[in-house]
Amino acid sequence: MWRAGVDRAQPTGLAAYVVVEALAKEVLRLGQTVIVDAVNDVPEAREQWERLGTEPRYIEVVCSDLTLHRQRLEARRRDFDEPTWSQVEERRKNFEVWHGKRFTVDSVNDLDQNVKLVLNHLRSSGPAAT
Repeated sequence: MWRAGVDRAQPTGLAAYVVVEALAKEVLRLGQTVIVDAVNDVPEAREQWERLGTEPRYIEVVCSDLTLHRQRLEARRRDFDEPTWSQVEERRKNFEVWHGKRFTVDSVNDLDQNVKLVLNHLRSSGPAAT
């Protein structure tokens, strides 16, 4: 949305979730799988995916090493502005406790191993871990 000229001062968070929800509905209508990469920092955001008529499998990626997390953030070079570390810290303060089921991986661990863990989890028929 920022690339399209929407000012950063505008409340784009909710708009982005609504756009992704509309796209997800269409993809699901076509019988395909949807993967949504979103912060989901409040229960309403998490519940949004459950209203799509599916049983979402949540994968939570955390970084247990805050120094490493900050280094990674500050080293990113993409064609849009990244949030600042202070913005990340502020968002973390407002992250509401997640009581629902989810599978969690720590990005401090090896990427290939995390990918294997997530794929194994998604292939399993058992309940999501918490």
